[in-house]
Amino acid sequence: MNIQRLVTALLCANLALLLGLVFLGRAAVAQAVAPVLRARAIELVDGRGLVRAQLDVESSGEVVFRLRDASGTIRVKIGASEEGSGLVLLDEATEPGVHLLAKRAGTSLTLAKGKQQQILKP
Repeated sequence: MNIQRLVTALLCANLALLLGLVFLGRAAVAQAVAPVLRARAIELVDGRGLVRAQLDVESSGEVVFRLRDASGTIRVKIGASEEGSGLVLLDEATEPGVHLLAKRAGTSLTLAKGKQQQILKP
């Protein structure tokens, strides 16, 4: 009879432990999704650990988003500061193919080969 009580007690203890783990597991999953992500910088890396995208705040206060190719070369840069914003699309030689600036003094678009066009004047 003592063995039967011991087996019953162990069974109850295991059941309580299992229910506790299930409850804690569900609570951990529910808390795994944060409503807001706060960071000074965010980096997206590929399978090799190479940084492919960056979002950070420069010491000047400018917010910059950079996209890199498979070799780590910057191909797209988007920036925003108190002066305005800009977008640069770089070609295979890392020369600007498209350079768009929006500032208080005016907005400009520069295409490859340096052909600049004023889109909007103040």
